[in-house]
Amino acid sequence: MATTSHLSEEEYLCPVCYDIFSDPVLLSCGHSVCKTCLQQCWETKKSLECPICRRKSSTLELPLNLALKKLCESFLQSRHHRSSVPSDGLCKLHNEKLKLFCLEDQQPVCVVCQTSKIHKNHEFCPMDEVLYDIKEELRAALDPLRESQTLLETAKQNYNRAALHIKSQAQCTERQIKKEFEKLHQFLREEEAARIAALKQEEEQKIQRMQRKLEETNREIARLQGIIKKTEKEMDSRNVAFLQTSVSRNTVLVSTESL
Repeated sequence: MATTSHLSEEEYLCPVCYDIFSDPVLLSCGHSVCKTCLQQCWETKKSLECPICRRKSSTLELPLNLALKKLCESFLQSRHHRSSVPSDGLCKLHNEKLKLFCLEDQQPVCVVCQTSKIHKNHEFCPMDEVLYDIKEELRAALDPLRESQTLLETAKQNYNRAALHIKSQAQCTERQIKKEFEKLHQFLREEEAARIAALKQEEEQKIQRMQRKLEETNREIARLQGIIKKTEKEMDSRNVAFLQTSVSRNTVLVSTESL
């Protein structure tokens, strides 16, 4: 078998499943088939024959085609590497422009891919038509999204206006509350000052009255002390004059006690 660089993609495909060989086994006729595909064919047909040339196999134990397996693994690695590099609209297998779209596999292909076994009996459509249809579908899908976006933008503006109104209303109410409480505080301060002034005035009047009574009491105490001292002094005398004086003084004391 040729090396990887000289093989076409079809040579890596199993003739039964048309996919890259997986554990290919080598039949006595020289053909290679995926081990799983061969087992399924034998179970279906109840015959140990080659799916390609119908030649009978003499054994169930077939050797793996190790060389083909390694080539397939190398090819898969190479294809994976090519698929990771931008192709600028070119087929990664044939380096041809991707002008067709395989409706069966849902992937873009070139004219060479169209004739390959991997796309055998598949339906194709020009790439331009597929792109046009896809763009139209996307435009149709974008219309409700744009409408939803417009509705959300309108709702956002309404929410912003409502938030600003709420904030302004709250600030206005706060100023009104402060103004009303400032009036109340002013009234309370004035009421407090008025009551304290009235209390001070009442206190002053009562103190003045008590001061006058205290002065009167002090004068009366002083007068009584004078009478007491004079009486005690005269009590030490034992003459007739004392007797006459004491009679008149008793009269004074009696009148004083009745006050």
